[in-house]
Amino acid sequence: MDKLGQVQYDPRPVSRRQPQRHYSLDEYFAVETDSLVKHEYYGGEIFAMAAASLAHNHVSANVLALLRLGLRGSGCNAFGSDLRIHTPSGLYTYPDVSVICGPVELLSGRPDTATNPVLLVEVLSTATRDYDAGEKFGLYKACTTFREYLLIEPERVSAEQWQLKRGGRWVLKTHHRRDAAVKLSSVPAELPLAEVYREVMIA
Repeated sequence: MDKLGQVQYDPRPVSRRQPQRHYSLDEYFAVETDSLVKHEYYGGEIFAMAAASLAHNHVSANVLALLRLGLRGSGCNAFGSDLRIHTPSGLYTYPDVSVICGPVELLSGRPDTATNPVLLVEVLSTATRDYDAGEKFGLYKACTTFREYLLIEPERVSAEQWQLKRGGRWVLKTHHRRDAAVKLSSVPAELPLAEVYREVMIA
């Protein structure tokens, strides 16, 4: 059977997607090994992740470069979208950027899957915006190490910064000026938006 023939990209939140056949984790990992496209896994279902625009790629690369430079010597490291993240909620996915402080804690038997992100960054698209800001955020919150979440628009200057406060309360800050900087609370770094949007054509 052609496994990939069963896997389609569906931008809707996982709770609203049409049921398909259920896959085991072993089947999911086999699909990932054989595929050139990344897939998200949750609740026994596999979904191909959408292709990214040029602006999306510029913003993701800029954020990764800024964090890797800014966190040098801090004990924290930034990783791009090739690092898979697993959450206790059962989600397996590839954030655009992940930051991990201290040793990377890997899922048992999976040298490609980390479980202890501190900061996660998603660059949005029309297809994924609602999911990334809603249900996916909820699934990420199951990570006990998770402290900060950035949602960045690639086509206009806009960054939503969610920070975990005492008592488990998440607080939102928004940034819309190109001359502003996102000062991170979970790691010792900041993201000047002029650099985040470097080489990006803003309408």
